[in-house]
Amino acid sequence: MAEIEHFVDPRSKEHPKFKKVQDVKLILYSACNQMNGESAFVTTIGDAVQKGIVANETLGYFMARIYQFLITVGINPEKLRFRQHMSNEMAHYATDCWDAEIKTSYGWVECVGCADRSCYDLSQHTKATGVKLNAEGQLKEAISFLHALMRSFQYN
Repeated sequence: MAEIEHFVDPRSKEHPKFKKVQDVKLILYSACNQMNGESAFVTTIGDAVQKGIVANETLGYFMARIYQFLITVGINPEKLRFRQHMSNEMAHYATDCWDAEIKTSYGWVECVGCADRSCYDLSQHTKATGVKLNAEGQLKEAISFLHALMRSFQYN
């Protein structure tokens, strides 16, 4: 089991490596298609982001990388899709959320979740510890999250 928490400027959710994955083809089952009783469809992640089906480049980048990883470990690409959460099942703090699902003898089973959680995790940390972790403006030098977290505990 693993988790990636990738923090991004909410004013610009572009991803510097998105162009490397923009032509990756995925089977998407959008919330709109689910509500309309329509099927999943094949599209590139670049087109899905451009058309607003996937909220932004950063989310699209990680969906494509999840797809590449799952294919590398042996998942049949024809039995792999990304299903978008519908509004009644999406967490209140999520901007957009997709599950990588694998078709099994039990039907479609979620194996990976990929969500734009906005700044929810940071706001909850601040609420619990009183330490503000929000960044404003451009940093001259990158600061690792672990370093920032350790530094925040030194003040308490």
